Amino acid sequence: MTLPGVADFERVVLPHLDAAYNLARWLVGDATLAQDVVQDAVMRALSYFGSFRGGDARAWLLRIVRNTAYTALAARQRGGTASLDAMWRDGEATALQVHDPADDPEAALARSENVAQLDQALAALPLELRECLVLRELQELSYKEISHVTGVPIGTVMSRLWRARQLLMRNPVEGGET
Repeated sequence: MTLPGVADFERVVLPHLDAAYNLARWLVGDATLAQDVVQDAVMRALSYFGSFRGGDARAWLLRIVRNTAYTALAARQRGGTASLDAMWRDGEATALQVHDPADDPEAALARSENVAQLDQALAALPLELRECLVLRELQELSYKEISHVTGVPIGTVMSRLWRARQLLMRNPVEGGET
């Protein structure tokens, strides 16, 4: 027996789980915490799905993910907890990462260095700038959708995007261009 609306929820919201995880991962900076954030956000979305009146389900879900991520970050700062991912980042866990077998070792190394540099550059941005940039460039949301997700005017979204891009261009990551 399924609850009323669950099939609709699955059809409308669940296709956006990858976008939800990607946003959570960029906001909290921790894969394990991002999974927890998405799980909590999806449970909240399910409980409030009756109030969803149509429109852009992805933006609606991403707003819930954003709010849940900020709540998790605040709780983490109060509690001072760290995830296993954070503890293993420089330890044995990196040896367990498997690269795409289609790449030769040189291409795989170059790609992992580029991803690491992007991660580092984005992580250095202030959170409000990083979230706008991730929503625009990685999630490909429109300014209007970003405005809806973040709860700020479109002009503020545009300003934050400009500032984020300027910071990325002015401050190359260590080991990158000089």
